[in-house]
Amino acid sequence: MRTSRIYIDLALQAGSEISLPADASHHLAVVLRVKAGQPVILFNNAGIEAQATIARVDKKKVDVSVGAVQSIERESPLKIHLAIGISRGERMDFVLQKSTELGVHAITPLFCERTEVKLSEERLQKKMEQWQKIIIGACEQSGRTRLPMLHSPSMLDACLAADSSEQRFVLHHRSDSTLAQREEKPASVLLLVGPEGGLSDDEIQRAKQSSCAALTLGPRVLRTETAPLAAISVLQYRWGDFC
Repeated sequence: MRTSRIYIDLALQAGSEISLPADASHHLAVVLRVKAGQPVILFNNAGIEAQATIARVDKKKVDVSVGAVQSIERESPLKIHLAIGISRGERMDFVLQKSTELGVHAITPLFCERTEVKLSEERLQKKMEQWQKIIIGACEQSGRTRLPMLHSPSMLDACLAADSSEQRFVLHHRSDSTLAQREEKPASVLLLVGPEGGLSDDEIQRAKQSSCAALTLGPRVLRTETAPLAAISVLQYRWGDFC
């Protein structure tokens, strides 16, 4: 059986005992039905990973004893900031999960001209909590010891103004510019992707005026949940840590 990895927002110190958060406790106790004595791995978003052992289990709380603690970095040398138009249904959840697995450094959900999702302040807060849980779960599954930063949803111009990436790209299937044509090796990249229906011509133009180079991935038009994952994979292969 695979040893579960659990994110915990606490310092990890060998020899200590920790009560896990409610969500993690429920998953281990109710879903996985762990027993006292079983191993578990903890990480805390600071590049720290700890071997631990289940000490006590009930339906509402799981306590663990922390064993060996070590510093482990599994982050890509290429810091990718994904700015992605908010899409409907499970598409956004899927992109957040898979882009985290692929190693993005930061994510900004975007309100674009063609964004069809309407969110009140209350619904937006719930969405942010949901998205953060998806990111945490993806880090637990993929072995990351640091969470990508989830920025508050933003308008396009505000996102571009706040970003400090060395290189910026806007995905644009009508462009003929590819990564193969670029010889530089940036340490950080902004990847701008639209929602369903893509970015408008005006948004693409504004992105270009803000130093975003148009980028195509090939002759086929990719869906909003496919395009960012393909682009992240190509970026990681070209400048990151994909072999």
